Amino acid sequence: MNKLKLGLVFLFIFSGIAGFIYLSEGAMVVRILSILSGLLFAAVVAKFTTQGQEFYGFCRESIEETKKVVWPSRKEALQTSGVVFAFVIAMALFLWLIDAALMSLVKLMMNQDI
Repeated sequence: MNKLKLGLVFLFIFSGIAGFIYLSEGAMVVRILSILSGLLFAAVVAKFTTQGQEFYGFCRESIEETKKVVWPSRKEALQTSGVVFAFVIAMALFLWLIDAALMSLVKLMMNQDI
């Protein structure tokens, strides 16, 4: 029975897309409603499948977990961003110095003017 429901889900999705293509001469609102209705019917049928119930359970748990997240304050976010920015600048300068030194060494070894 579960496979039949999943087949029906794909049929609704396909029919929504087919309606969008078939109504190519019609108003864009009707075409969009065709896709949205196909997706809505597919979501309703998918909710009653085993995979759909697991997915909806996962979504509920995810929402509960995001409510538990402690977001940083504005001050903490700015301080962390400043540290990251300073580190990026320092690393860019360090890599530029290493690159320049190696380039000079290669030119010296090849007897080219520096």
